[in-house]
Amino acid sequence: MNLNDIQNPDFLKSMNVEEMEELAGEIRQFLIESISHTGGHLASNLGVVELTIALYYVFNAPADKIFFDVGHQCYTHKILTGRAGSFSTLRQYDGLSGFEKRNESRYDVWEAGHSSTSLSAALGMAVARDLNGDKYQVIPVIGDGAMSTGISLEALNEIGSEKRNMIIVFNDNNMSISRNVGALNSNFSRLRSSTAYTNFKNSLKRNLRSSAFGSAVYSGLKQLKDSIKENVVDSGIFGEFNLDYIGPVDGHNIHDLIQVFEAVKDHEGPIVVHVMTKKGKGYEPCENDKEGRWHGVGPFNVTTGKALHETPEGYMPWAELMSEEVRKIAEKDENVVALTPAMVNGSHLQKFFAEFPKRSFDTGIAEEHAAIFAAGLAIAGKRPYLVVYSSFLQRCYDQINHDICRMDLPVVIGIDHAGLVGPDGETHHGIFDVGFLTPLPHLILAQPKDGQETIDLVRAAFAQKHPFAIRFPKGSVEVRNLKESKGIEIGTWEKFNDKPENKAAVFTYGADVDKVLDKVVVNELGVTVINCRFFKPMDESMLAELAQRNMKWIVYESDMSAGGLGEKMAGWCADHKLNIDITRFGIGDQYVPQGSERLLRKDLHIDLNTLMDQIQKEIA
Repeated sequence: MNLNDIQNPDFLKSMNVEEMEELAGEIRQFLIESISHTGGHLASNLGVVELTIALYYVFNAPADKIFFDVGHQCYTHKILTGRAGSFSTLRQYDGLSGFEKRNESRYDVWEAGHSSTSLSAALGMAVARDLNGDKYQVIPVIGDGAMSTGISLEALNEIGSEKRNMIIVFNDNNMSISRNVGALNSNFSRLRSSTAYTNFKNSLKRNLRSSAFGSAVYSGLKQLKDSIKENVVDSGIFGEFNLDYIGPVDGHNIHDLIQVFEAVKDHEGPIVVHVMTKKGKGYEPCENDKEGRWHGVGPFNVTTGKALHETPEGYMPWAELMSEEVRKIAEKDENVVALTPAMVNGSHLQKFFAEFPKRSFDTGIAEEHAAIFAAGLAIAGKRPYLVVYSSFLQRCYDQINHDICRMDLPVVIGIDHAGLVGPDGETHHGIFDVGFLTPLPHLILAQPKDGQETIDLVRAAFAQKHPFAIRFPKGSVEVRNLKESKGIEIGTWEKFNDKPENKAAVFTYGADVDKVLDKVVVNELGVTVINCRFFKPMDESMLAELAQRNMKWIVYESDMSAGGLGEKMAGWCADHKLNIDITRFGIGDQYVPQGSERLLRKDLHIDLNTLMDQIQKEIA
């Protein structure tokens, strides 16, 4: 069928299983072709095609609340709810979001870009439903490692106590981004491999009656519970939370999925439906991926599986340069350890993990635990390198504050994907960390402008004994002609193009330093460019020196203005009773949508052209 003609999922009700299987194949091919042009979360979405079809066949959305954790599993959901025609705009500026988005469709009842929020949200919806006297079902679909997180376990504990009606679909693909880790995953493995799976499939054939729609239902709740007790003896971790459990069931068998969902549709209390799927199903490069390379992808060639935009020669991802420098330090210092919450591949720690397996720790999707774990390592004499995406770092703010900074422990924190990150949108932009980290006592916060300064900052971080965080952006950095680090003095800034007659100074950081400097030099502008590589401590000596000169200050940053460098500098001036003309560039009081960095900067008025116009006004 033409997927663009789909308006809502109601058409599924008149289809038989064979037709739905054919539809699944069409959706899977559509996803591969479409995402090859736009980029997006491919492997996770290929794994839930049949599951999503079965859910919409059995349940009545949007009255019944179906939503996905992690939100990047929602592409088939978007197709079935009438958005196939917009997939050419996926994750682009003003285009279709890569996650569920409430303002996109009435079928998007929840939205999240991070893991593990679905169960708490589902309980909230179920309690509100009961308080309001409504009669709909709440069906969170949780997978990609999200079930084993602390938030999910907290929610399961309350769900088992509240006993509200809800159907928790555990999409078990044995993967988060890369392979799942931890004792809970071992528990899930035992559930997968137990005889319950075979017994359960046989039970379906014996005990479920077929209807005209090709599905079957239990005759009553007692039969359902008896069948669960008879055929699924070991409910694993779910039984410990006082939850009913059914499964595992083949997540790519539409017939079996429909039977199970029909059976649990009217179940009293919370029940877990354990569904086994294959991440990346239907596209061989995805199916064979064990490292998470196909989790989130840019545009690629469908035939070869190769990315269309390779890292240029002489360049390296910022994260890889950071990890490689830490690895070199670890070769000479056996106390150096590395840990990350499920981002080994994303933060380019593969070489470190391969060379030092006993000093490498993937904590799974557990940022809070990872930060406290790092603190424990540090207090016992180790030198941890904890690398976390900026937007995920928000989840362990309290632990960085309470357990790392308060005890002044020498944890080196790599803040990956700092700044604007583009198509993943408002849940993933790393634009808040400067504001929430700089108030923390003992913490040093820095950002390199280039490859050489990256090496220097990593060396400086491991040469001192305080918490030290280094921000670095998504993307790549030039690594040609890098030299051995000669060290860097903590809290120092650099001046470029500084002349006595200059009328203005531009304060900026990161890769923007060289971009601004190039513009200033090419246009022969009388402007000093300051590399503010340390947010904390600031270079107060340089600030005092510049304050003596009759110059206008322009602070150019691409993160939140609130709590940012410009605000800190303005506060410093106020504290020193200095009346300095300061113009600040930054992101205002808003969440930033998806889109290319170029378009977002222009939309936010923090692009270089806008800066240069302001400079011309200041020095005129």
